[in-house]
Amino acid sequence: MAELQSLDQLKGAVSAAVEAPVHVQKLDAHGRAYATGKRKDAIARVWVKPGTGKITVNGKDYTAYFARPVLQMILRQPILLTNRDGQYDIVATVTGGGLSGQAGALRHGISKALTHYEPELRGILKKEGFITRDSRVVERKKYGRAKARRSFQFSKR
Repeated sequence: MAELQSLDQLKGAVSAAVEAPVHVQKLDAHGRAYATGKRKDAIARVWVKPGTGKITVNGKDYTAYFARPVLQMILRQPILLTNRDGQYDIVATVTGGGLSGQAGALRHGISKALTHYEPELRGILKKEGFITRDSRVVERKKYGRAKARRSFQFSKR
């Protein structure tokens, strides 16, 4: 490598060396994009393919699996944000955790799968925080405590 004589040459060398990573479409043999989403103890395996907008979770329609409207809204957020409503069929299997964690895991998985299918959506979803895994998990129970931090009830006698 040649020696640099000025700050302008250094600036040019740094900009040439550091380029943004190019994200490419990642599809399986069936033309589907796959991603894994996680939240608390829940893990969602998500497949996205072109279709009519049908969302299936563990073999059921998502409205039957997630009865509460808030949970349905959570998992539809990435689809509505990217204006892809009715364009993709989503098939997902979710295990572990409760319904709230499963909905969060599904949102994470759908967001990642959409970016694998259409890499240009990554900026929109990342800005809203849907690509980032929510790392908060339940704190473990400690010895001599009722729960993680709660003490046993004090009794003078």
